[in-house]
This record gives sequence, C-alpha cells and structure tokens, in this order.
Amino acid sequence: MFRIVAHRGVTAAAPENTIAAFRRALELGIDAVELDVRLTRDHRPAVYHYYYLDEFTTGSGPIFDRTAADLGSLRVRDRDGDASHRIPMLDEVLDEFAGRLGLEIELKGPEGEAAKIVGPLLNRFRSSWNKIEVTSFEPAILVSVRAACRDIATALLFPRSEGWMQQDVVAYAALQRARLSAADAVHLHPSQLNKEVVATIRAGGVEVHAHSVNDEGSLRLAVALELPWICSDEPERALAFRRERERA
Repeated sequence: MFRIVAHRGVTAAAPENTIAAFRRALELGIDAVELDVRLTRDHRPAVYHYYYLDEFTTGSGPIFDRTAADLGSLRVRDRDGDASHRIPMLDEVLDEFAGRLGLEIELKGPEGEAAKIVGPLLNRFRSSWNKIEVTSFEPAILVSVRAACRDIATALLFPRSEGWMQQDVVAYAALQRARLSAADAVHLHPSQLNKEVVATIRAGGVEVHAHSVNDEGSLRLAVALELPWICSDEPERALAFRRERERA
C-alpha cells in the first residue's frame, strides 16, 4: 500500500509549511510531509512555497530579498488570524523531524547553487535518508543534488499536461525528463496516470509517484497502479482510505 505525504503538512490544523502542520502529521501517523525550500538573500534555505510573502504573513516582498534574520522576525497567520507561527528554516525541520517523519523536500530554485547549499545540510542527516526524497521541477537542480548527496532519493516534478498533450507524450516526456534529472522517480497528476503511462515509465527504470491525490477516485487509481508514494492535500482522507483497505 502507498505511503502518504501531507502536502505542506496537515493544513487543516495549521498554516502550510509550518512546524505545527508537520507536528500534526506526525501525531496522526502520516508517513511524510512535503515542504518547499527557497533561498534567502543570505543563502539560507527557508521553508516557504511562494516567491512573495503572502497575505497571511506579517511582511511583504520576495523571499530572495529577505535575510534569514528578517524572516525570523515575521509570523504566519492561521485561519483565525492568530499570527503565532514562524517561517522555519530547513535545518530546524531536519533537526526536529529527520528520522521520525518522512520528508519530501522540494527545491523550488531557480538558483543554480541551491543543491550546493542544501547538500551539506542533508549530509548531516545521512542516517535518515531512507525517509527523505528531494524533488524539483528543475532537472539541473536534481543532477546537482545527486552530485552532492550521491545516494539520496530524488524525484522530478512533472508539470500538469497542456491541452494538446495526450498520454503517450506524458509517458515519453516524463521518462526522458526524469532521465535527464538522474531521478529515481517522477511525480504525475492523477489525470496523467493510466496503466500504459506507468508501465512505460517503469520500463525505463524510473518509478512513478503521484501528487494531488485528493479524492476517492484518485486514491483508488493509486492502489490499482500500485503506486508506492502519493502526495495529498487531504492527508487525513488518504489515511482513512488506507486504513479501510488494510482492514478489508
């Protein structure tokens, strides 16, 4: 049965990409969390999804114009307006969760030096690499991760299909881009998945994972295709689904 990854943590409990959202995933018994990494102006890896600080953050402007100290002074508001959450740094997340909770670490880029900065940090947690996967949309970043952390698992994030794109092109392009990335796996949206796509990619030596697995149909498809790893915005639903299947 697939492993469940909570996209940006359990966001029903706390703001995305916060320590509280990750702690909730651990409490619930979810296998892993997905988190986003961007570099600050002083080249510290911060856990934040967007280029710009959003309306839920007590600040504004792009992350790349802020230092780590700047970000440390800001707070993230929850749905009730309570601004008690911090923007964490990657080292904080690794210190607390590596080895205890799986981590899908997306390097947002586009900085070419991202892997050289994150690599030494990941190497400190080598004993936990069996629960860590590094992902990116950028093949060059994943190649650099492989050079910095030779045996860590990596996966290419493949974009949603354009209107003209049929499943044969999805399979071909996803496989070739994953090979360019030296990646172990490629992440696809449920709309891009069927038996032929998965079989083609696996025949090329690359595993298939899925993102945005948020409803019953997508969960059943993941089971039918024997996917080992799914990322969901509804991790509690996915967890309940898996438990039902295991009891059956």
